[in-house]
Amino acid sequence: MTVRRNVTPWVPAALVLTALLATGCAGEKGGTARAAASSSSATPHGYVEGAREAAEQQSRLLLNDPDSGNTRILDLLTGKVHRTAEVRDAVRLGTDGRFGYLHTPGGTHVLDSGAWMVDHGDHVHYYSAATRDVGELPAGSRAQVRSDAAVTAVTDDGRTLLYDRGKLEKGEIASPRTLPGTHAGAVVPYEEHLLAFENKGGTTRLVVLDRKGARVASPDVTCAEPRGDAVTRRGVILGCADGALIVRARNGAFTAEEIPYGKDVPAKERATAFRHRPGSDTLTAAAGEDAVWVLDVTERTWTRVETGPVVAANTAGEGSPLLVLESDGALHGYDIATGKQTARTKSLLTDGKRAGTDGNAPVIEVDRSRAYVNDPEGKRVFEIDYNDDLRIARSFDLDVRPVLMAETGR
Repeated sequence: MTVRRNVTPWVPAALVLTALLATGCAGEKGGTARAAASSSSATPHGYVEGAREAAEQQSRLLLNDPDSGNTRILDLLTGKVHRTAEVRDAVRLGTDGRFGYLHTPGGTHVLDSGAWMVDHGDHVHYYSAATRDVGELPAGSRAQVRSDAAVTAVTDDGRTLLYDRGKLEKGEIASPRTLPGTHAGAVVPYEEHLLAFENKGGTTRLVVLDRKGARVASPDVTCAEPRGDAVTRRGVILGCADGALIVRARNGAFTAEEIPYGKDVPAKERATAFRHRPGSDTLTAAAGEDAVWVLDVTERTWTRVETGPVVAANTAGEGSPLLVLESDGALHGYDIATGKQTARTKSLLTDGKRAGTDGNAPVIEVDRSRAYVNDPEGKRVFEIDYNDDLRIARSFDLDVRPVLMAETGR
């Protein structure tokens, strides 16, 4: 693989970690972070067996070519490429920040990227480990996978299986538990519970379940045609036909608040899949063919930005431009408040025909400093400095067609 640079190679500045107390993570639950048992323990704070803790984000890109099955993991710090198991006929690639889920008609393949972070609010731990092929889940191409530190929920045709995430971290797929009942949309693990939609009598209602599937709360809200979800620091966003719900947990109680569009929106222009930078409270979603929705979770407002034909969209959040990959193959930057275009790259796509919004269309991945755009036919990935007029900081030449791409370690 060749790395092309326009400027001196970018290396993320080390993020200074907050001074850590031995008790800082002692109350954390789940298998992602193993805290020291006490201040007298010889085990370092934040220790994770088999992993290396770093002071900076350990970003990696998962890449797959469905036709050949070739799958790679690109380390964005070193530029090195790791080979992993071949996975053919994948139609989607999802991630929970560490694991990649390649959805095929015959099952969902799980890859451990070996890069992740643990956010404790007042400080963050960054980890890296060896990449690993974990195996396959018995879930088809339409399955929806959502995770937290303790459990991975796999919903397929209304049926949900719960997997022990700690086992996945050890490279094992343990026998799952089946969640009772059927649910519309994805089941989302949140605050040691599960958020789900039950459809009774033609009405889809939000329910909060414990990890065994027992209902513990039922906020008095409904959601017509639930599609799309995102976990933010301010709560979980769940897309509905008339806007979205924000669900939050406070002092053990769950509340749900509506964030309506404020007007009737045709079905083809509704937000049905959200994209954002992990940790950000600003979400994006296609608003039909020629516009993008921006949802400000903090302000509870929707903004519709008129663009050209949309292939992909994303943003780093407050103060950053809305990034839109359009059918001309170029990446465009827009000021969210005014809707005006502020910057534009040259065409990044070798084959301009890749201008769809299906699971195989190019995507925009965003982290704290850079954005990444995949060019499948050109066998390249572009690294964009979105704070410098969309300057192309690096380009990675690959030995595979990166048709599917997802970033981990964030």
